[in-house]
Amino acid sequence: MAQSAYGDISPRTAAYAAKKLLKRGLPYLVLEKFGQAQPLPAHNSKVVKFRRYTALPTTPVALTEGVTPAGQTLQATDVTATLQQYGDKTTITDVVIDTHEDPVMNEAVNLLGEQAAQMIEKMRFGVLKAGTNVSYANGAARNVVNTALSLTMQQRAVRTLKRQNARPITEIVASSARYETANVAPGFVGLIHPDLEADVRAMTGFVAAERYGTMTPWENELGKVNDVRYVTSTIFEPFADAGGAKGTMLSTTGVNADVYPVLYLGRDFFGIVALKGQFAVFPMIVNPTPSDSDPLSQRGHAAWKSMTTCVILNDNFGVRIEACATA
Repeated sequence: MAQSAYGDISPRTAAYAAKKLLKRGLPYLVLEKFGQAQPLPAHNSKVVKFRRYTALPTTPVALTEGVTPAGQTLQATDVTATLQQYGDKTTITDVVIDTHEDPVMNEAVNLLGEQAAQMIEKMRFGVLKAGTNVSYANGAARNVVNTALSLTMQQRAVRTLKRQNARPITEIVASSARYETANVAPGFVGLIHPDLEADVRAMTGFVAAERYGTMTPWENELGKVNDVRYVTSTIFEPFADAGGAKGTMLSTTGVNADVYPVLYLGRDFFGIVALKGQFAVFPMIVNPTPSDSDPLSQRGHAAWKSMTTCVILNDNFGVRIEACATA
């Protein structure tokens, strides 16, 4: 069989493999839901553009009888981000393919799907946790933080968001391999590491996700406190030993407290190229085939690559609280 752009598989099979990659990675795509998402079209530039319009002034203007007011001109701000290619591969020998009892290539595709999702989520979280709208659990810098996340801190973050006219999230990117959105109950979103689950559960007013009733929880959703819904992921890692003396807080080395970046999100805080649709992930499977570099057909490959990006659209619509986790 002649090799296609996807290796030894046809475009039709590649579409199936891409769908399988995406499906296997969905549980790790937490941030995918909450960004202002754009699909990646084919044969386009490496720069993606997000546009927002500046709010019109609200100072009361009394009209004069018979006189047309000067009016306002719409002001748009473009935020651009350059697409970056990510990917990886795994090598599978002919001996493994011939002798192993499991369908190795199939397992490789599954594992690569998980890797793709986690790799891209880590890139996204790295961008978002670098936002400038930050508040510390105690003190004025990360290196003194040694206080657990609390309801007071959540209230501080939500108050900041509301003062800056951040709107609750009312629509998310749906949890499927296709590019589509879904309406949700209005609310802000809190992104936390699982180490913080006990501290969130201890907050007054906490409602576990399994007790929502008619409201459907998201994947990885812990529960809600007032108007914040908390979602967990191990990708939201702490800054190890970056805080003050640990006291009763979790610590990697037992000396200084680990500091967790907790992100509180409003609508349109960040933009992404969604890991969905026809061009989201490009899979390639190559069975062991004779070549100049492999004359005995001893090596095959399964691989993936993707063009994507993440960018903060408005720092005022997201708040990072740096806090600790109770040991």
